[in-house]
Amino acid sequence: MQIKNLYHTLQRTRTLETDRIHALPIAILMPHSACNCRCVMCDIWKDNKNLKQLTEADISDLLSTFKKLGTQQVLMSGGEALLNPNFFKLCELLKPHNISIVLLTTGLSVRKHAYDIIKYVDELIVSLDGDEQLHDQIRNIPNAFRKMKEGLAFIKFLKPDFKITARTVIHRMNYQKWPDIVQTARSLGIQQISFLPADVSSHAFNRQMAWETPRQNELLIQENELQELIKMVNKVVIISRRHPGLVAESDEKLYNIYRYYAAFYGLNPFPFKKCNAPWVSTVIEADGSVKPCFFHESMGNIRDKSLNEILNTPEAIAFRKLLKTGQNDTCARCVCSLNLPPSTRLN
Repeated sequence: MQIKNLYHTLQRTRTLETDRIHALPIAILMPHSACNCRCVMCDIWKDNKNLKQLTEADISDLLSTFKKLGTQQVLMSGGEALLNPNFFKLCELLKPHNISIVLLTTGLSVRKHAYDIIKYVDELIVSLDGDEQLHDQIRNIPNAFRKMKEGLAFIKFLKPDFKITARTVIHRMNYQKWPDIVQTARSLGIQQISFLPADVSSHAFNRQMAWETPRQNELLIQENELQELIKMVNKVVIISRRHPGLVAESDEKLYNIYRYYAAFYGLNPFPFKKCNAPWVSTVIEADGSVKPCFFHESMGNIRDKSLNEILNTPEAIAFRKLLKTGQNDTCARCVCSLNLPPSTRLN
C-alpha cells in the first residue's frame, strides 16, 4: 500500500509538471440534471423538463480510466444526484474499487434513502442556507429545512459516527444571518460547515446567458452593505476559533468572501486563489460532457471517447499548459477553487 501511495504521488507530480493527466484523484459526477429545489442562486431547476442522467454503462466505462489514473474520490453532485433512480447502482459499481463516495445533496430525500446512503456513501454534504424560515425561502420549497433535519437525524440514529458536513453560499439574502447559520449547523449535528460566495457572473449552474445586472443584484451584496458584511465575518471568525474544526475555511479565506464582494465595486482585486483543479479533478455532467472544472468549457463527451482520451487530447493538454489561474478572468471570479497537493490522500 505504501508503494502504491508513493507511485500515485509521483504520478500526480508528473501531471503538474507535464500538463498531461497521469493521475486523477478526484472525479465530480452529476448523475442527474434536474433538481428538487428552486434555489435563488441557481438555474439548474429551470431545465428540469430536459432530463439527462448518467447510466450504469457510463460508470462501467469510466472505471477503466479511474483504475488507470488512481481515482480516490468521486463526488456526486448535480442537480440532485438522488433523483437518479439508479443512483445506488452507480455507487455499487464504484465501491469495489477503493473509491470513496461523497454525496452533495439538498437533503430533501435523505430520510427516504438513509439505509442505502449509509451502505454506499462515505460522506454526506448538505446545502444549508439559514434557519428554517430562511432556508425554505432561499430554496423556494416548503418544508425543505424540516425534511433535511429529519433525514440527518435518522442518519445519525442509524450510524452516529457517519460523516455529515454542510456547504453554504453566502449572499445578499443570508449574509446577516451568517453567524446563526453556523449555530444552526451545530444544532443539526453537522460536523463541519464550509462557506463560499455566490457566483453571479459565470455560465455555470445551467445559465444559458450570464445574468443581467438586476438579477445579479438580487444576490450581490451591495456596496453600502459591505460594512455589515465585515462585521458578520468577524463574528464567524470568533465562533470558528471557539469551535476548532467546525468552520472549514481559515480566517483568511473567510475574509476573502468579503474581498470577493468588495471587488465588484473596485475596492480591492478579486482574491487570489491557488487552484490546480484542472490538473487533479474533472467534472462529468449528466449528459456525459467532460469539463476541467465547473466554470470552464467542455473538452469532450464520455459517450464519444474514453475519459482518459478526453483528458489527454492535445487541446486539453494545451488548455492546462496555457491556463494561468492568477490571470484568467474566469478563475479570478471563481467561487469554488481546489488546490490539492500531490501527497494528499482522499480515502
